[in-house]
Amino acid sequence: MELSRKRAPFRGVLIFLTLTATCLIPFAAPAADGKATQDSASPVTLTGNFKSAIVIDAETGLILVAANENKRRQPASMLKMMTELIVLEHVAEGDLTFEDKVKVSAKASNMGGSQVYLKHGEVFTVEELLHALAIHSANDASVALAEHLAGSTDAFIDLMNMKAKELGLANTVFHTVHGLPPGWRQEPDMTTALDMAHLGRELVKHPLALEWASTKTAPFRDGKFTLYNPNKLVGNYRGLDGLKTGYTGPAGFCVTATAIQKGKRLISVVMGCSTDKARATETTRLLTYGFNMYQQVPVIPAAGEVLPDPVAVKGGKKKQVSVAYGESLTVSVPKNREGDLVIQNEISEPVQAPLTLGLEVGRAVVLLDGLELGSVPIVTMEEIAKGNWLNRLLN
Repeated sequence: MELSRKRAPFRGVLIFLTLTATCLIPFAAPAADGKATQDSASPVTLTGNFKSAIVIDAETGLILVAANENKRRQPASMLKMMTELIVLEHVAEGDLTFEDKVKVSAKASNMGGSQVYLKHGEVFTVEELLHALAIHSANDASVALAEHLAGSTDAFIDLMNMKAKELGLANTVFHTVHGLPPGWRQEPDMTTALDMAHLGRELVKHPLALEWASTKTAPFRDGKFTLYNPNKLVGNYRGLDGLKTGYTGPAGFCVTATAIQKGKRLISVVMGCSTDKARATETTRLLTYGFNMYQQVPVIPAAGEVLPDPVAVKGGKKKQVSVAYGESLTVSVPKNREGDLVIQNEISEPVQAPLTLGLEVGRAVVLLDGLELGSVPIVTMEEIAKGNWLNRLLN
């Protein structure tokens, strides 16, 4: 799966500078109830009460901790992240609104499992049903939303699988809009911890998804029914604001969780835990381990640091211009990995005169394993006027 961000290609010279590590700091000791192993370029492997697990950096997709992350399993209600994502994207695109009225079908009213007991013919807004889905994990709300948006659950499932392909979720296939175990002659929903983590990365781009996922209780049906969040970590783990739990017999206890501490957001997934308590315990252990893996590294200590090679100038009184980093840059890096950082200076040469002082002519991108951690502008250190015909001929 391609995790790095796509950038418009620069024509010309690409300058690569590799940072030299001044010190190597070992990883923190693992928790007492799990073993950890890692080399300098691989994620930590932890054992615990789960069948598969992963922790990733939400911004870059960098994998910090992994165990059987590509093992395919049933996701249970974690699948509803995709249902919610598709509805939110269609709202963002203007295809429907939160105020749209949704009439409950007989099919939606007959859903089992976690539900808000929708009745055939009742009418709710899209936003009300999203609350029921995101907070209460309501299967009937998932069906009602899917039918309203796509006309049928089958058509909506097609949208889900199209979106999974678009996001590069290579080991995921959906057959339902809610994640319940398959019935007679039905195929199970299948995915992996890695795919669920990247689905979570996409969902956290929507602030409302985090607002709802971090809500413990909320009124529904004019206060006659109360929505209860099954995620016991909400309010009990610092910075945790989502995302989605799941449980069925075949899937075990699962959760895709996300938390933010010191400006860093992580996403964790556990699948196949034996109990609800184990699901919460393993998630807190994984997230805490992940957060403690990071250190702040001043990659570019100060603005104005001049690059060793000047940039060619076209049509100017001078044929080269000195350039420098326009800003300082500090990035969060897993401990023991600062020596693997690379600054990729992207400059389109030659630049065209006239040039003003401080003009941006490129970007310095900091990479780790090909993933962008941050960038700063590369700017000119002097003015260069447009040359006359002789300057242009000689330069």
